[in-house]
Amino acid sequence: MPQSLSRIILHLIFSTKRRQPWLSDRTLRGEMQGVLGALCNSLGCPLVLVGGVEDHVHIACHLGRTRTVADLIKELKRESSQWAKQKSPSLRDFEWQSGYAAFSISPSHVEPLVQYIRNQEEHHRQESFQDELRRILARHNLEWDERYLWD
Repeated sequence: MPQSLSRIILHLIFSTKRRQPWLSDRTLRGEMQGVLGALCNSLGCPLVLVGGVEDHVHIACHLGRTRTVADLIKELKRESSQWAKQKSPSLRDFEWQSGYAAFSISPSHVEPLVQYIRNQEEHHRQESFQDELRRILARHNLEWDERYLWD
């Protein structure tokens, strides 16, 4: 086939280091989400939606043909951390956790994922980030080690 085609839709989840509530301020959170979305697009991974709460983000995007998941997340974390540290002296210690969770999403599940991401604040009134991530990992039949999940 002389043409390379792909359609891989991702659900990415990662937290701030030690789940510190760096993004408690709604304005800052919205700006960070805007930065992450712009980065996805600039990295050739068209954004569907970014959302989250004070200590973690969910990103729905398409994986570009020339990107790996690890490379995409590395760049998202690196660039957004630099942005945060330049944004304010109060954010000079901002860090994302070293790990991440990434899942492929069927095109038929994009709209439910979008609704899920949009409702993160409401959702986390009822379920902690830890329980949320455990539930998602279990649903995707992934094994994990609690010692390394919460850095």
